[in-house]
Amino acid sequence: MEIKGKSLKELEKISQDIRDRIIDVVSRKGGHFSSTLGAVELTLGMHYVFDAYSDPFIFDVSHQCYPHKLLTERWEEFETIRQFGGLSGFTKPKESKADYFVAGHSSTSISLAVGAAKSIQLKKENRIPVVMIGDGSMTAGMVYEALNELGDLKLPVVIILNDNEMSIAKPIGAISKYLSKLLAGKYYQGFKAKVDKFIKKNMPEGTTYIAKRMEEAMKLITPGILFEEMGIDYIGPIDGHDIEEIIDTLEIAKAMNKPVIVHARTVKGKGYKIAEGQHEHWHGVGPFNVEDGAFVKKEAPKAATAVFADALSNLAYKYENVVGVTAAMPSGTGINKLMDKFPDRFWDVAIAEQHAVTSMAAMAKEGFKPFITIYSTFLQRGFDQIIHDVCLMNLPVVFAMDRAGIVGNDGETHQGAFDISYLRFIPNMVLFAPRDDKTLELGLEFAYNLQSPSAIRYPRGAFKELVYPSTQFALGKAELLKEGASNKLFIGYGAGVSRAIDTEALHSEDIAILDLRFVKPIDKDTLIELSKKYNEWYVFSDSQKQGGVGSAILEVLNDNRISNVCVTSFEYEDIFIEHGDTKQVEESLELLPSQLVLKVK
Repeated sequence: MEIKGKSLKELEKISQDIRDRIIDVVSRKGGHFSSTLGAVELTLGMHYVFDAYSDPFIFDVSHQCYPHKLLTERWEEFETIRQFGGLSGFTKPKESKADYFVAGHSSTSISLAVGAAKSIQLKKENRIPVVMIGDGSMTAGMVYEALNELGDLKLPVVIILNDNEMSIAKPIGAISKYLSKLLAGKYYQGFKAKVDKFIKKNMPEGTTYIAKRMEEAMKLITPGILFEEMGIDYIGPIDGHDIEEIIDTLEIAKAMNKPVIVHARTVKGKGYKIAEGQHEHWHGVGPFNVEDGAFVKKEAPKAATAVFADALSNLAYKYENVVGVTAAMPSGTGINKLMDKFPDRFWDVAIAEQHAVTSMAAMAKEGFKPFITIYSTFLQRGFDQIIHDVCLMNLPVVFAMDRAGIVGNDGETHQGAFDISYLRFIPNMVLFAPRDDKTLELGLEFAYNLQSPSAIRYPRGAFKELVYPSTQFALGKAELLKEGASNKLFIGYGAGVSRAIDTEALHSEDIAILDLRFVKPIDKDTLIELSKKYNEWYVFSDSQKQGGVGSAILEVLNDNRISNVCVTSFEYEDIFIEHGDTKQVEESLELLPSQLVLKVK
């Protein structure tokens, strides 16, 4: 959609059309909602002042990228957002040349912009990276690492700080806004450059110092002193819903030819009154009724997240040394309930996974029992801290990994496929997984009593109810659920146990089923013993094949010179898994029991 040259009235009409389109589609299909509604005018301003097909448009996390998609030839296709085979809910270069980079995890945008700006300078091109980053993402250390270098290099980058929740600094009012805009303008900047040159050439050092202090005193009037001190010019705060003000400000920022932050205040859910404001449940939504905002409720069994939260709450009542943390996902992980009940023992540290891990390591050293509640995909961000600050010290921190396996519509950046592979090789780490609700509850009690680091994984949604009774965990011990008359053995891990059971029920042969329970330490004795009776093994686990459960089993067989067993793994292949309804995604990967049974010869 071409918007350059449009009148203010026409732009306001386009912004309303975009909102209507987002509300219509998301109310039927689900998706990210309040954050993207709040970014409509800012996105229009970006497209009006800059060129999305030339200037790198970099959206942090890209929860707010729906207006961008609608402005870049995806209006009709938007109907397929987050659906299998349709548009991604995040920016994705494979979809459009206007999408500069894949984004699904936070706080990467300014680093990307620095790299893009360096490249543009080396290639002597006339392009400017433009970043849109939310205030929540500003809590991550990576942002300040990037700002630090950017302030040193002084390369042209325009950063739009979409402030819709956490105030960076209190607005001082119209005078502050006017002064900050004035200070950023070309006349002031030109005057400043001339004065600086004159002072350096003609004035003694003491005078230079005085001039510098006077300038710093002026900056105290504005709320952007943090960024100014890092060498980044600051404009704002501006009204993030005033299209005219946004365009004027971005034109100024563009002309400055150096790094600048445009601080824009916006309202989450803008344009849909029910969702406006700080309502966490409107961030990512399922289908809802547009008229009254009522969510379309589906009858569903209790989710594993809720089971976990209740079980952890019981532990916290029972043991006063139980503490916990989440990184900006209190409701997503269920820890919000514990934050309400135990505000002095459970915390949300914002988007700061590395800090979350290391801070809990110190609490473990002090005698507390920390539970780090986190999505499998986000734990990747604290990988070094897991090794260096937890496992090296052999501290009894529990990593409770929600969203293990396929997570559905969020897709590639959010699939919990890799945690077994990247945790299994770390010394001192214990990896185990429950097969149902009751074993999840038992698993948390088991983890509490462990005196070493441990990681427990469970899926998005609900466990399947199983016929096999739950039993207590014993370190490194598997559980044979069913003996079989054939030479085949199905080995399930975590949610993979139910898939093994369902596949066995479809098969004509009587097949043994083993709940592995622990992938580290793995039950070598049981596996060796079972190799004497069963020589065709099939592995069921919702995890990556490389370095996964099947690999761990093969290592045992190799180390013990067992050559009569053939192992087939039904884990994920060496790919990034696309977005879509979980069942559709599993079908595309040929992982449904009805498909797997055909592969069991």
